[in-house]
Amino acid sequence: MSAVPSLDSLRIELFADGADLEQLRRLAAETYIRGFTTNPTLMGKARIIGYREFAAEAVEIVGERPISFEVFSDDFAEMEAQARAISAWGPNVFVKVPVTDTAGTSTLPVIRRLTGDGVKVNVTAMTSPAQVEVVLAGLEPEVPAFLSVFAGRVADTGRDPVPLMREAVALLEPLPQARLIWASPRELLNIFQADEIGCHVITVTPDVLAKLPLVGKDLAVFSIETVRMFHDDARTAGFAIELERSASTNIA
Repeated sequence: MSAVPSLDSLRIELFADGADLEQLRRLAAETYIRGFTTNPTLMGKARIIGYREFAAEAVEIVGERPISFEVFSDDFAEMEAQARAISAWGPNVFVKVPVTDTAGTSTLPVIRRLTGDGVKVNVTAMTSPAQVEVVLAGLEPEVPAFLSVFAGRVADTGRDPVPLMREAVALLEPLPQARLIWASPRELLNIFQADEIGCHVITVTPDVLAKLPLVGKDLAVFSIETVRMFHDDARTAGFAIELERSASTNIA
């Protein structure tokens, strides 16, 4: 990895992750955003009420770029029905299907039926290459698909996600229509880590995207700015330390 990172050198695609329609509209104006994802948790935080209405507006905003919406049923038959309904929302729509149900039962049969009928899926909530290998067995080679591995959550457990993600990249090589997503990144560095190992896509939340202007910033300048910030914040807060005048400073 280059000592001084540069956005211009990136091969990986940045997908915006969120559910705030105003943020989505602003990010859709940025050419470096190549796709969009959301999930029920983000939609709940954004106080979305009508799923279909939200999706219709989002699809219109993003244009032809890929966008993923998630099923929420835990019953396989209903999950599949939801997936088929979501798939009909637009030609650029990918359906997020969890890798298992809430009891840990693999959704592979659902994935296999959906992709067999040409439904574009985004298999989500994966945390291991073993899960990736299982899912790949259910994909149709000619049908585009995303596989979302939650590298950020892996890192939350104290494990280094880079070797795991590198292994996942290698597993996808026989299926050129299947693309790996580095999901739930925690910092800008993750973008460059994902790019270095050949990951296809990384989902990035607005708070991480806001840090993009820092890429390649001079570290000496950053250090001085940090010192100034602490100094200014202390003055603004009115902090003071009463110092006793020592004899050594009393020079006659």
